Amino acid sequence: MAPQRKSSKSSGKPNVIRIFRAYYDKYCTTQNIYSLLVDPNRITFVACLLLLAEIIVNISVIQRVKYTEIDWVAYMQEVEGVLNGTFDYTHLKGDTGPLVYPAGFVYIFTALYYLTNHGQNIRFAQYIFAFLYIVLLCLVFRIYKKSKKVPPYVLVLTCCSSYRIHSIFVLRLFNDPVAMILFYISVNLFLDHKWSLGSLFFSLAVSVKMNILLFAPAILLAYLTCLGLKGTLIQLTICAFVQVLLGLPFLLTNPIAYIRGAFNLGRVFLYEWTVNWRFLPEDIFTNSYFHLSLLALHISLLVYFYKPAYIYLRSYATLTSIGAKAKKQATVHKEKLDMDTVSQLFLHPLFTANLIGIACSRSLHYQFYIWYFHTLPYLLWSTRFKNIARLCILGIIELCWNIFPSTYLSSIALHLCHIIILLGIARSSPNLKDK
Repeated sequence: MAPQRKSSKSSGKPNVIRIFRAYYDKYCTTQNIYSLLVDPNRITFVACLLLLAEIIVNISVIQRVKYTEIDWVAYMQEVEGVLNGTFDYTHLKGDTGPLVYPAGFVYIFTALYYLTNHGQNIRFAQYIFAFLYIVLLCLVFRIYKKSKKVPPYVLVLTCCSSYRIHSIFVLRLFNDPVAMILFYISVNLFLDHKWSLGSLFFSLAVSVKMNILLFAPAILLAYLTCLGLKGTLIQLTICAFVQVLLGLPFLLTNPIAYIRGAFNLGRVFLYEWTVNWRFLPEDIFTNSYFHLSLLALHISLLVYFYKPAYIYLRSYATLTSIGAKAKKQATVHKEKLDMDTVSQLFLHPLFTANLIGIACSRSLHYQFYIWYFHTLPYLLWSTRFKNIARLCILGIIELCWNIFPSTYLSSIALHLCHIIILLGIARSSPNLKDK
């Protein structure tokens, strides 16, 4: 009996080795690794690895790279003014100037004010923003997983090359990331057909920073095509109610000052911080006619892209309706109607409208990069460009945003990239004559 027990123990090791070898041969093949990198359907595994890597990277950046003060102290000073009982926007100021953000910003940064010992514990604030960065990535990765548009290796490249984005979060503590997190929450909710919750978070995002309104034309069109007039009015009521409720203390005190301060469309930016208009003389940059020309161009481009956006969203509404009926009746197989892929029809107009607004912006500051950074891969993979061209455009845009101060050439290059992407999107749009 003893020799038999010995042989059973000795035979156990080869069994473990054989099992390990079987898994290795199955999953660690060149073909499988290649598939993990290029197949959008397998993005989950790569996304999980990236999230783990980003946790390590953010901790390393916080510990090793010096924090740079820009707006955090001013944010805390503006919040202190409100906490001291001042609700008149004409009297709320910080070192960098008057408070120019809506009420949602005040409440969120009031929470950060208390969490960070009245804004003094910078290191803890950095870790909070590192956590927010991971949250944003989870939201973005979920959007890419649902759309199945972009190969996983592109997300690897963008995460590894996004020096400026890491800086915006954990080394600068800007409010722009907070607004974008709320926006991406709303997008995920819209894709799940939770329209009212999506509208709630979209309005919350607007209440932190006004740049979220660049998505508004596409959101409005989505309401109209997917929900009809009655549904649109309900969603707009939700958005308006959030703004009124959050701004109520300031509206009751000095409504004109609040609206002018928080939603100032005529604000003039400082020339020294511009990323996109460095090639222009400062007198042209600050000229009101130049601003009006950009506004006219913005509206014109939105009108030009209206028809393809309407076609995309109308198709999205039709297919989601079919999918909902098929789900109830269980008559359509998933492979015949992949509802995740249908989400591309919703995302395309949304991200395009934002890019148009950014391309026509009166000025882009370095923290504004977060406004569209995570949508660029989606937009480029919506064009007919070859992969090498797409990657080159991403690289040039990244380079332009990392040159400080911006130069004549970097600002021109950035505009050219925006123009090329918009032309690529226009060329890949539905044939309007056939619709």
